[in-house]
Amino acid sequence: MPSGLEELSARNEEGNTYLAFEGGLKVIFWPCLSANICRGPGVQHWGNLLQTQGKARPGSNSSCLLVLQFGGFAWENCGDKRDPVVLQSLSVAPDPISIPGSLRVSAAVSSSKAMASPLKAVLVVEKALGDLWIQLPCIDQLGSCTYNDVCTILDNLIPPGTTCPEPLLTYGIPCHCPFKAGSYSLPASDFILPDMELPSWMTNGNYRVRATVSNGGEELACVKLAFSLQSQ
Repeated sequence: MPSGLEELSARNEEGNTYLAFEGGLKVIFWPCLSANICRGPGVQHWGNLLQTQGKARPGSNSSCLLVLQFGGFAWENCGDKRDPVVLQSLSVAPDPISIPGSLRVSAAVSSSKAMASPLKAVLVVEKALGDLWIQLPCIDQLGSCTYNDVCTILDNLIPPGTTCPEPLLTYGIPCHCPFKAGSYSLPASDFILPDMELPSWMTNGNYRVRATVSNGGEELACVKLAFSLQSQ
């Protein structure tokens, strides 16, 4: 076990995942099928694995102790198996994300159902303060916000009839509702993050976001992200 990880103050995080922070490390207890093999949705996406160790936990046959570097990019689908939209892959670089700077993104999404207006998006954004996660408020449409009509927001950003910007155009990724069922893939592409004035609580630090998209009360997608920001 890496030094500095002597006592864990783990807390429940939505079911069977436990997190603790000590000595600059992220610690995750994940339910396993055996004491030495970690399996389960999203396990392979939790950053740079330093060590895996079987560890018994009350109420479960076994769990895996994953010790990772503090911060770092991670993602997982958080909806149930009935959600029609599933994130298949996602990567970003650099890590931490630098603002201003260049961000390289690759992603793949599959949808078994067309998505049409009205689309509602709900974001829950949290920032790490020591060993606590604090939910950030919604201020000026940034933070833990609810967007009741995503399609209209897209139309305001990119007027209907306007060609979708690159690299979406090249790879056939739509930028307006409705979104047809199918698979969409964005190979590694570079985006410029401009120098912008962000609230102090949205600058340097470690963040996690839970994003859900729904239509008429039906959940279509749910994704959880963890990332670090570094402002110049």
